[in-house]
Amino acid sequence: MNIEHMRTFLEVTTTGSFLLSAEKLHVTQSTISARIKSLENQLNQKLIIRNRNGCSLTTAGRIFQRHAYTAVTSWDKARQEIALPDDMIGTFILGVQLNHWDYFAPSWLDYMQTMAPNIVTRVISEYSISLMNLLKDGLIDMAIVYEPIHHPSITIDKLMDEKLVLVSTEPRSIESGQVEGYVFVDWGYGFTTQHNLAFPDAHNPKISFAIADTALNHVLKNGGSGYFSEASIQPLLKTKECYLVEGAPIFNRPLYLGYSKNGMNSKLFNDSIKALDKTISTKSKKNCRNYEN
Repeated sequence: MNIEHMRTFLEVTTTGSFLLSAEKLHVTQSTISARIKSLENQLNQKLIIRNRNGCSLTTAGRIFQRHAYTAVTSWDKARQEIALPDDMIGTFILGVQLNHWDYFAPSWLDYMQTMAPNIVTRVISEYSISLMNLLKDGLIDMAIVYEPIHHPSITIDKLMDEKLVLVSTEPRSIESGQVEGYVFVDWGYGFTTQHNLAFPDAHNPKISFAIADTALNHVLKNGGSGYFSEASIQPLLKTKECYLVEGAPIFNRPLYLGYSKNGMNSKLFNDSIKALDKTISTKSKKNCRNYEN
């Protein structure tokens, strides 16, 4: 089965459009169609249904999606590992929940370059469930997630607590019902549950975002309010670009670290943990928990 055909299938599932997929992959729509058709013929199953609004996955397509992702990711990882320069002895991949790329990735990579200079390091960003599946399948080495999935091969530790606060571009107090300009940021299932309990009379928001940075940029540009991490909005509070909403509930969201030490070099494991601790310590100016070897 052709890896590029599976990569094309995954791109279509992401964009929901043959046209957009063709543009991103720099091929024609007919090439996209031919690749999908080839997969369907090999599997003897219809994977994608095209319609006027784009396309959608069949049941077989949804089942195949994860297998395709695993195959493509495994192939890419294998290519990277066998192409390592002579002075490199291995790779390490950290998975980070989508809304925490800026918090963890830059500093962690810098620390890893210092502590493990002969290791090729990589950070990927995905939803918690996708990261846990990659970790379970051995395709990444560690994952920072909101909602961990327990598995016999994976160890789960609490990494840190995060406060989510309601901010607005105008000074105001908490209000009932739907507030004009409010945007909903998807901080995970746990946050959604807490949010619904705290605001039972609120209607579905007009605008929702999966990425907090995008949501914050929208609020700052257009005015409005939303829940964001306390750490991320501190500079904006100082410059009065936004304000804490008085009386608004504060939500606490724990972040977890998932990892499997099976087959992992102990020094590399310890270096990666120390790099995380240093990253959090630098950000929070507080001491971090210690992990046992």
